[in-house]
Amino acid sequence: MSDDRERLAEAVRLWEQQILRPVLARFPERREHFLTSSALEMKRVYTPLDAPGEDHLARLGLPGEAPFTRGIQPTMYRGRSWTMRQYAGFGSCLETNQRFRYLLSQGQTGLSVAFDLPTQMGYDSDNPLAVGEVGRTGVAIDTLDDMESLFAGIPLDKVSVSMTINAPAAILMLMLVAAAEKSGVDPKQLTGTIQNDVLKEYMARGTYIFPPAPSMKIVTDIFAWCRAETPRWNTISISGYHIREAGSTAVQELAFTFADAIAYCQAAVAAGLDFDKFAGRLSFFFNVHNNFLEEIAKFRAARRVWHRVCTERFGAKSAESAKLRFHSQTAGSTLTAQEPLNNVVRVALQALAAVLGGTQSLHTNSFDEALALPTAEAARLALRTQQVIAEESGVCDTVDPLGGSWAMESLTDAIEAAVWEEIERIDAMGGMVRAIEEGYPQRRIEASAYAAQQEIDAGRTGVVGVNRYVDAASVAPTGGFHLRPEVETEQRARLAALRARRDGAAVAASLNALEAAARAGDNLMPALLAGVRAYASVGEMCDVLRCVYGIHHESI
Repeated sequence: MSDDRERLAEAVRLWEQQILRPVLARFPERREHFLTSSALEMKRVYTPLDAPGEDHLARLGLPGEAPFTRGIQPTMYRGRSWTMRQYAGFGSCLETNQRFRYLLSQGQTGLSVAFDLPTQMGYDSDNPLAVGEVGRTGVAIDTLDDMESLFAGIPLDKVSVSMTINAPAAILMLMLVAAAEKSGVDPKQLTGTIQNDVLKEYMARGTYIFPPAPSMKIVTDIFAWCRAETPRWNTISISGYHIREAGSTAVQELAFTFADAIAYCQAAVAAGLDFDKFAGRLSFFFNVHNNFLEEIAKFRAARRVWHRVCTERFGAKSAESAKLRFHSQTAGSTLTAQEPLNNVVRVALQALAAVLGGTQSLHTNSFDEALALPTAEAARLALRTQQVIAEESGVCDTVDPLGGSWAMESLTDAIEAAVWEEIERIDAMGGMVRAIEEGYPQRRIEASAYAAQQEIDAGRTGVVGVNRYVDAASVAPTGGFHLRPEVETEQRARLAALRARRDGAAVAASLNALEAAARAGDNLMPALLAGVRAYASVGEMCDVLRCVYGIHHESI
């Protein structure tokens, strides 16, 4: 074997001297260094000299086998496709219900709920702070009555549901549980995911309410309660997506996401939970950006990193505990308002990277999202993009089709090594909660975002239709989605009517019980569920917790 490598090394040396050098003298390459978003240099050509050595099985294994580099299932998409879970939500629960039904009729296989900003921040639609925001970035949900209408006619025992909600995650999830019960569905049959990832809110997204300590306590309350009451439900979706959207590199996306995951797992273990009994319900949410090869390698490296975290740091005994299960979404930050049809191509390439990287669930953005909420036609085309990949491309016919590529394996190794360097840096600071308090990941993300924008502004990074191949005659589209202006007034009236007919004494009793549970340090889930069933509102329950826990204020 060493003789073969020596002959190959000599062949490469002669190629560089005799073939490459004369060509470079006549036709210089476009730039001196070709870098990924994480500043990892791509070599001109890769050979077996760049591939893993004798530890092939330890580094790669086989599909469904530790360390899961090649995928967490032995057959991957040969058995079943990934879940096509389009993110949707706008205006009222009734309008969003219609969009959900439309997407399901077009072949979507899972639902993903977008909530409006007041709901995400724990305010009711009639709160003065909600003025102008009701129903705009997602659907307005104030009470169980709204949640019942949101899923009316949708079989919750057959359709999995993902909800992008964080600070009030426990409340919105329990509204789904109560809505399922009222429709005759046993909560133990519910499948889906609650995002419930508050740490990334402090560093990248901003929809936090409470300080870190009580927020982490609520997360572990959800872990413990769901294990008994909703055993098929994923209790958290630890999100790198928003970290990447804020401007991080691919390496930072993985490193900060896994540092968050380590913090959640440490908090759960400290609360007395057995790692192997909650780890199987942890899920992740990653971005799919433009650098095709880097994104595929990122997902392969991610599975290996998480396997090592689970086995070395938490002593996972079950193979299921160490499998990285993730949803992915194409990169909203790469969509352009200029020549928006170009976004169709960007989304298709990003979606293909997610599939080649082994995603379990995928959302494809609509081409018009840089302009407004997606139209039904654009949302259908985004779904069709996934369906064409699944049904027509052939990439699903073999597992990990780029496995063994010298470039892919080398890049996977490089990303993994860089991720561990960043994780170890956070470890040295005392962990992710401490790092966030000191502003470390925030500064790193801001610096990366600034550097990336400088590259675009200087023209060194090309964006077709923006700073490359700009068509001065291109006309912006005139159509697009428009939210009905009456939505806010209608939602406030709906909430007022609900308050008028509910049992006020039962609501007050549930809120008093919630305050007592919070002050006693009890698991909040039973008290919150009682409030939900009494039709207490999101804002009312969050206000109780604000009084007990306080409100987090950014200190940097």
